[in-house]
Amino acid sequence: MTQQLHAPTADEVEAFRETILAKLTYSIGKDPEHASDHDWFEAVALATRDRMIDQWMDRTRESYRQGKKRVYYLSLEFLIGRLLIDSLSNLGLLETARQALAGINVDFERIRLTEPDAALGNGGLGRLAACFMESMATLGIAAHGYGIRYDHGLFRQAIVDGWQHEQTETWLNFGNPWEFERPEVSYLIGFGGSVMALPAEGPGKEPRHFWHWSEGVRAIAYDTPIVGWRGASVNTLRLWRARAEADFHLERFNAGDHVGAVSEGARAESISRVLYPADSTEAGQELRLRQEYFFVAASLQDLLRRHMDQRGTLLNLPEFASIQLNDTHPAIAVAELMRLLVDVNGIAWNKAWELTVATMSYTNHTLLPEALETWSVGLMERLLPRHMQIIYLINAHHLDALRERGIHNLELLRSVSLIEESNGRRVRMGNLAFLGSHSINGVSALHTGLMRETVFTDLHSLFPNRISNKTNGITFRRWLYQSNPQLTALLVEHLGEELLDDPENMLRQLEPYAEQAQFRARFAAQRLENKQLLARIIQEQLGIEVDPSALFDVHVKRIHEYKRQLLNLLHTVALYQAIRSDPGGNWVPRVKIFAGKAAASYHTAKMIIKLTNDIARTINDDPTVRGLLKVVFLPNYNVSLAERIIPAADLSEQISTAGLEASGTSNMKFALNGALTIGTLDGANVEMSEQIGLEHMFIFGLTAQEVEARKQAGEYNAEATIFGSSRLNEALLSIRDGAFSADDPARYTALIDGLKWQDTFMVCADFEAYWHAQLEVEARWRDPNNWWRSAVLNTARTGWFSSDRTIREYAEDIWKVL
Repeated sequence: MTQQLHAPTADEVEAFRETILAKLTYSIGKDPEHASDHDWFEAVALATRDRMIDQWMDRTRESYRQGKKRVYYLSLEFLIGRLLIDSLSNLGLLETARQALAGINVDFERIRLTEPDAALGNGGLGRLAACFMESMATLGIAAHGYGIRYDHGLFRQAIVDGWQHEQTETWLNFGNPWEFERPEVSYLIGFGGSVMALPAEGPGKEPRHFWHWSEGVRAIAYDTPIVGWRGASVNTLRLWRARAEADFHLERFNAGDHVGAVSEGARAESISRVLYPADSTEAGQELRLRQEYFFVAASLQDLLRRHMDQRGTLLNLPEFASIQLNDTHPAIAVAELMRLLVDVNGIAWNKAWELTVATMSYTNHTLLPEALETWSVGLMERLLPRHMQIIYLINAHHLDALRERGIHNLELLRSVSLIEESNGRRVRMGNLAFLGSHSINGVSALHTGLMRETVFTDLHSLFPNRISNKTNGITFRRWLYQSNPQLTALLVEHLGEELLDDPENMLRQLEPYAEQAQFRARFAAQRLENKQLLARIIQEQLGIEVDPSALFDVHVKRIHEYKRQLLNLLHTVALYQAIRSDPGGNWVPRVKIFAGKAAASYHTAKMIIKLTNDIARTINDDPTVRGLLKVVFLPNYNVSLAERIIPAADLSEQISTAGLEASGTSNMKFALNGALTIGTLDGANVEMSEQIGLEHMFIFGLTAQEVEARKQAGEYNAEATIFGSSRLNEALLSIRDGAFSADDPARYTALIDGLKWQDTFMVCADFEAYWHAQLEVEARWRDPNNWWRSAVLNTARTGWFSSDRTIREYAEDIWKVL
């Protein structure tokens, strides 16, 4: 783990040890002689939390005194991972804690592993939100994160006979020592019911509306302090837990209805039970919408209360509050803020709309149509009737204003409407977020350009100044200092301790060392150490022995067709067949490492996981391969596992279909740690190639423009492509014919035939280019001086991809808080 800049004094170590022992005794109620590892973890966590609190309160008081504008970051996901190392490192207490425990014969490395990995997110979007919270604290921006305190979060992935099985994630089984429950901070959230129009209160006044909701759910706040680097500031992550308005009906219980007496509580608590409940059923869709509105409504009530307490009026809201919507999940905030301003606070409609647009901003994370949320009008009218009225009225004013501008093109008006009429009437949440925000940003230069050209092309033509780009970033504190202490120590030794405070600029000073053979050797040595650690994890979890000196080829991310794990698997099969055909060939030993979760209802993604495991079993058991190729699928990919995989990667697979990945952030994490990227010109790969240099990456395949051109022309013939490549054809046939599924030879027939008849994600189209890019990888690997020179330059040139830079851009250009 990362060392403190200055060794702690004996008095500092002793003071922290006494705090830990006091927490163990008086907060946990355990004798040191009988304490479990988890007891010790909790004691250290509570001792660490104490060190945050003074700073937390001081910074909060200071922001109130100075009248600082606050940022409110609304996200359905916060993939924060384990917090012990993060917090100790940022407070400069890591070595203090280690020595404090060592003095009483407690193994710090062992107890830190007992901390559960909070599964409050699915992937990049949730991890980005966590990085942003840490960066806002580091930069001293007064901010609140708002989300849901999921009881179970995303499912725990188990692999049984190669198939994904979803199990309950139990991160809260032993409580959460980082959080503070705030039972006094609670809000009643309504669902269903009807709306009553009230008479106008005077001449020139607008009619008021009263929402008689039929069901009330209470939102209870839980606060987690998020500390910035060197304790620069501490901000609040406020997560909401759902409770019934009345938890228990004693009369019904005494009448014998024991289940009915608690049914309302169970229905309410289901809202904060699980992240992303399967939405393949109507009940699942309703629960998803209930989750989104629940946390948005609680968060807006909370921030408006805070604003009113300090300012006394909502008419200056945009001057002192900026609300950032992280994707379309919180988009209902546009209608909810209008309801609170108009119905609850009596502000005139036009003024309320002006305030809403000036306060809201929206980050778009996807170009996939299915990921731009829409909700059926029927469901909205039943669950949120007043919001549906408000959305209709927003839409009417919007379309009327366009007609007043002389815009009468019916197709254009249909495109920019908030209501989709063509396939069942649905509310377009992306359009609502766009219309209700003064700023809309993409998350990479390519993605932002494609937003203007595709999903929001017509809205962009009407509001040409709203879309801007804010390329994603990562926090180097987590993804370099904490994840890779070996590399961090090497960098600090050569660049100085100042690197830890200014990696954005100082990493560039590493470039000359890429030309030094001794430094390259040490860079390779720290990688080997990380690979040996990962090899032990693979052995322990899977019973598979891998060679740390082999090329570690890593593809870890959410399992989705557009991320093209299938393309990697086809290369794996083709490589396997080539090795078997020429066992004496000059093959580069390679370990293919996969990890990632498939959505519970995503059948094709689950089949890809099963295929990965079938291929792994076949190859790993084949003695003719002689260990030249190994394939592993590590289950239950999460932040903690990523922290072990990323520093050990030699090759980073970023091979999404061009034009479909908004940005990616794992690509940045791998490059920061010196892995070389094989990838398409998609998402932030484009900007990475500009910063790092194409010669230090392996770029292949169709561009986003070429992909779109093929789709538009309708001329792409996957069948001809397949027959034009004998190695692709043989790989597909072997999978289709059951070479990897002897127990069920037809298992992959539909999957492979789907590529032949509708290669939507250009897997076959890019196969040959990918194969040849992998040959370039092997050629570079055989030339260690060349490989490690590129590896060092990847680390040296990744400084721009810091989340501090990204947040600084948000703060200056959108939030206006710096």
